[in-house]
Order: sequence, then structure tokens, then C-alpha cells
Amino acid sequence: MSPVATLYRNSQARKDFVISALLIAFGIAWLFPIAWALWSSFRPYSDVLNRGLFSFPNELTFDNYSVALEKMAVFRYLLNTLVILLPSVFFILFFGSLIAFAISKYRIKYRKSILLALTAGSMLPAQFIYYPIFKMYIFIGGALGDKTLLYDSYIGVILVHIALQTGFATFVMHSHLESLPKELSEAAQVDGAGVFRHYFSIILPMLRAPLASLAILFSVWIYNDFFWAWSLLKRDQFFPITTSLTRVGAFSRIIPDQNVLAAGAILVALPLLILYFTMKRYFSAAPILTGVKIQKHD
Repeated sequence: MSPVATLYRNSQARKDFVISALLIAFGIAWLFPIAWALWSSFRPYSDVLNRGLFSFPNELTFDNYSVALEKMAVFRYLLNTLVILLPSVFFILFFGSLIAFAISKYRIKYRKSILLALTAGSMLPAQFIYYPIFKMYIFIGGALGDKTLLYDSYIGVILVHIALQTGFATFVMHSHLESLPKELSEAAQVDGAGVFRHYFSIILPMLRAPLASLAILFSVWIYNDFFWAWSLLKRDQFFPITTSLTRVGAFSRIIPDQNVLAAGAILVALPLLILYFTMKRYFSAAPILTGVKIQKHD
């Protein structure tokens, strides 16, 4: 091997080593809090107080999970979460795909500006738009005779998620539709297919990959939402599962039982882990970012 080739190979090996070391360090830093929470969830808090935080425990127990389940009312709060999540994801995907279809396949005036406005709207910080939405909800509810029609109700939180996420869904599916052959849509229009026949029979089946990926992505985002739920809901009967951690001392000025809190955090995260492992074959970055469907061959 020539000296130049040897020098290049050694240089590349050093780069690969540095990149691998950084990736390993990042992976450890990312996994450590999760592993620590899981480990803490099985330790009695009294054992931590007596033996120290970094000591090896005398016993491991599921008592923390029992206490967390009882205090957090996990199943009731999970049901509240599903009441918010399922219609939100459905209408986000429906409106996003329908708007993307109209912008991509029909000559709508100012369609680029519409797409830009929708995308920009989905990037607005929640703290920036909270007050106008709050005032709007109170005004609309007051005008209709019930101030809790939108504020402190499922409908208000669902509408916020639909409004904020539809722009991103439109942007992603527009990118996917732009990569599809135009001849398919042209043939449908020549055959006399109406707008909705064109959408449901031809376009929608081609969006299965990005729709599945986006469904998982939006489910994670909405499931993890705390800000809108805490800001727009006041009655405990409507709270989603992310707020249930407050029942075991999260965000409290009094130091809670940290191990019960860790067990509660694991319980809150568990449905998302189940969702990921059951649907991970649909969760591909390629359909979302490029609009290209990658087929796996076993």
C-alpha cells in the first residue's frame, strides 16, 4: 500500500474513532437518566435516606409502583389522554393530507404562501400564543353563553393541537406528494374523477407510509404535552396523564418521595414505549423527510 493510501487510512481511522467515541458518550448521557429512574423506582426511599443515594440497596420492591398507581389514578388519566389524543391525531392527519393534496395537485392561487403560512404557524412557541388563545376561548364561550365551552374542556385542547400541528403535517405530506408521478393525478382528472374521489381513491392510499409515521410522531407529541393541558384545563376530571405526576409531588415545593416519583414517571412513559415497539416498523425517517418509501426485504 502506498504511503498516501496508508496516511489516508490512518486519518480516516482516527476520525471514525472520534465519531464513535462521541456517539457512545452521547448514548450514555442520554440513557443514564432513564436507567437511573428505572433503578430508583425499585428502591424504597427509606433505604436511600439511610444508606445514601449511591449505595447498593438491601432489597428491590414494587411498592413504589403500587403507591404511584394508587395516587396518580393512572387509568383514569390515561383515558383522558386518549380522549384528547385520538381525535387530535385523526383530524391533524385528515386536514393536513387534504390541504397538502389541494396545494400539490391543483392550481390554487398563492398556494406557496399558504404552505409557508401553515408551516410558520406550526413553529410558534406555545408561550407566545397562549394568552390570545385563552382570551379567544373566553370570548367565544361567553358569547355562546358558556365560558367553559372551549376553556376547561376537551374540545379546547383538541382544537389547539389540531391548529398547531396541521401545518407541519401539511408540509410533510406536501413534500411526499410532490415526489409522486403527476401522470396519476392527470389520468384521474381526465377520467372525470371528482376532488374527493381523486383524494380518497388515488392519493390517500399513497400516503399510508407518511401517515403512519406522522401518526406515531403526533401521538408522542400530544401524549407528552403538559403546557396546554395545564394551561387550558382546570378541573381534575379532564387532566391527561402528564399532569398526574403532580399527584406524587412533581413541581411541588415540598420534596416528594423521589422513588415513587421515578416509578410514576416510568408508568407515564410505558404506553409510549409499548406504542414504539409495536409500531416501530412504521416509524421511518425516510417517508417523513423525503417522501420516498423504502421497502424492506427479509
